[in-house]
Amino acid sequence: MINSATFWDKAAAKYANDPIKDMASYTYTLERTRSYLRDSDTVLEIGCGTGSTALLLAQSVGTYHGTDISGEMIKIARNKVSETSLPNLSFEAHPALDGIHAHDGLDAVMGFNLLHLLENIPSTLNAIHAALRPGGLLITKTPCLADSNWKIKLLLKLIPLGQMLGKAPFVQSFTVAAYDRMIEAAGFEIVESGNHPVSPPARYIVARKI
Repeated sequence: MINSATFWDKAAAKYANDPIKDMASYTYTLERTRSYLRDSDTVLEIGCGTGSTALLLAQSVGTYHGTDISGEMIKIARNKVSETSLPNLSFEAHPALDGIHAHDGLDAVMGFNLLHLLENIPSTLNAIHAALRPGGLLITKTPCLADSNWKIKLLLKLIPLGQMLGKAPFVQSFTVAAYDRMIEAAGFEIVESGNHPVSPPARYIVARKI
């Protein structure tokens, strides 16, 4: 079975070239996220991939750190930022937990299309809570695959075989309701939520540390 870093290293070039499948939903959640950010904020994005979202949001904050388990993804992200005038944006290759543990006193931690790919979501959420300043924000968008249609649920059953062949990453399946409960159990108050797109539901959540 292929490990996560190796899988995503191999996928990096294709990932970088793939178009966003639902641009309307992406743009909407990007603007909602930007509305919560201040130009003095220190922000961490875990699972930043090739840095496309980071490049758009870094313009709105004081300091923006992006981390990803894939060194190949980070190489692409660094090449992108080298072509810009964004001295406040940096990228490092770290698994999600290591990236979180490297920072504290953060104003916001973000993870887009990531948490369902992690083996221990509660530990990750607890680490995010510890890294945030009082009142800091967790901003995520996560597919809740257990609420998907039967076709996607059928594909999910094939993932273990895909993992054995090195063709699929680790993926968790949970409902929207279960995901909300995980966020709240980690010590967060949900201040905004919605499914963008609705089907299969990609759960967008902004939650405040309490």
